[in-house]
This record gives sequence, structure tokens and C-alpha cells, in this order.
Amino acid sequence: MITEFIVTSGEQPKRLDVFLVNRERDISRSALQRLIELGRIRLNDQVVKPSQKIRPGDRITMDVPKPEPLSIRGEAIPLDILYEDESLLVLNKPPGIVAHPAPGNWTGTLVNALLHHFQTSRGTISTIGGKERPGLVHRLDKETSGIMVITKTDAAHRALAAQFKLHTITRVYEALVWGVPKKGRGLIELAIGRDIKDRKKFSARTTSPKQSLTEYVIARRYGKVAAHVLLYPRTGRTHQLRVHLTSLGHPILGDQTYGGRRVCSIERLTIPRVMLHARTLGFIHPRTGVPEQFTRPVPADMETVMSELEQQAIPEENASKNRCQPSRC
Repeated sequence: MITEFIVTSGEQPKRLDVFLVNRERDISRSALQRLIELGRIRLNDQVVKPSQKIRPGDRITMDVPKPEPLSIRGEAIPLDILYEDESLLVLNKPPGIVAHPAPGNWTGTLVNALLHHFQTSRGTISTIGGKERPGLVHRLDKETSGIMVITKTDAAHRALAAQFKLHTITRVYEALVWGVPKKGRGLIELAIGRDIKDRKKFSARTTSPKQSLTEYVIARRYGKVAAHVLLYPRTGRTHQLRVHLTSLGHPILGDQTYGGRRVCSIERLTIPRVMLHARTLGFIHPRTGVPEQFTRPVPADMETVMSELEQQAIPEENASKNRCQPSRC
């Protein structure tokens, strides 16, 4: 399939391969360089080198063949299963595991683990997501932990997909953020889409903005350096929570993509990953019609960071209490 686009105004001159690696999030720079050299990516209908500089108004055409995935096999990866019946399965995803196979991650994914589980239990799995995403109605980012629902039948998949589309799913997330929001609670309304300059990111700087709403409540302040917040997404855009919190000036701890290196450590405390956990997931069971809700606390790594932040906050809070007030001096 051939795609074509025009370099937007305001884009700074840069190498073609550098420009494309920021736009095409699923293709590596080395792969892009090979495609350019093969003439499958052209600049203004010309075969050029990867080092060719692009400028506003340039037309880029791409004829990128769809990669055929390797045969996806089941792998004996442990699953924390919270509930299972003939229609669906609910699990608690640990941080660090990719949801489904994709370039660079053909093995070791949640789907590999699920295929092994169903092979050994002689269960079924929904086929609507195709061979790369069987059973997946939704997903969590690699570094995000928490509750996911997996469908075992196509009927269950369609029913739950409709609930996600209508935003009737109950979802509660927990996050640790850089700094402390001024308001104890609020509603973030910010339309977002794929960023026009960095295609691996999402932002309000986009050509296809989609309405996005997130409610937040501060659960705990750790002095002035960080806060523990509860998040209630009313929509389900890619990277929505990460982008919305960054828009407040309080990116999630450990999220170098949106917060930079500064959010990856606080004093001597190193943040091991993006501190985001899908705590609660509720839905109407597609077969029984009964409301179901599942909740799990944050995993050990996030609990450790919270404890360290607590210890850091205590001296500051004590100092604040003991500080001489003007009316008493």
C-alpha cells in the first residue's frame, strides 16, 4: 500500500531518515534507510539517499510492504488470572510485558502467554483481533500494570468492544506524578492525536484531534516533589493519561517520553518505570448481563517508590509544621 504526505510548514530541515523515524513509530531507522535506498520511499518522486534533507512542501511517498509476522506461538509465561469463564478472562498484567506481538517484539508478549494458557487448558480465544491480537479488546502500554479483560469468544469481543466505544466501562488508574497539581481535583479536557512532528508521541499538536477527558483527584501529596493521583478517564485515547498529566505540567514519574529525564529520579530515588497502574476495571458481563468489577493494588515496584516518597516527605512536613508563623513570631 502506497501512502503519500506533504512535509508541513514550520518543519526544520533535517535528514529524511531522521524525519521519518520520528513519524513512523513502528519502523526502525535502519529499516527506513533500506527502504529509501531501495527506492520504496521517495522524495518528490525522486530516489534519494537517507541523508537527503527534507523541507516544508516536500512530498514523500512510501511503499512499505506489510511485514508478515512469524508464527506466533504460545509461551509458558505466568499469568495472574483473577477470573475466567467460557466467555472471558480477567488478569492483572505486570509491568514490563508488551500486550501483543509487533516488530521488535514477536515473542515474550501477553498474547504469547495467553496462547499457551488456552492451549494447555483447551480453551478458546476470540479471533476478531486477528492472529496478532487475539482476544484483545483493549491494551495497556508495556510499562503500565493492571487489570485487563481478554475475550474468549467473538460474541464477547463484540459486546465488550461496544462498551469501550460507548465509554460505559468503569476504569480507575493510579499514578505518581512529578510535582503537585494546584487543584486537589479537576477535569482535563484536551483533544489529542498523533503529534505532527514526533509520530511516536500524542499531543494537542495534531492534524486529527480527538476529544479526550480525564478526571483526576489527588490522593496524597509528597511534599512539593510528587503526588499520588487517582485518574478516571472518560475517553480512551492512546497515551491519554500520560499526555493529559503532562499538559498540567505534572508528567507521570518515570515517563521519559513525555517528561524527559528529570522525572526518572527524585534526589537519590530512581524511578524504575512509568508509574501508572490500572487499578479497577468494571463492565457488564457480555453473556450474563451482570455488572462485574475487578480491583488490584499497585505492584511492588510502585509500592516501593511510594514508600520512599513518603519517607522523603516526612522531614519536609515536620519542618513546615515547626516553622515560625508570622503571627507567632
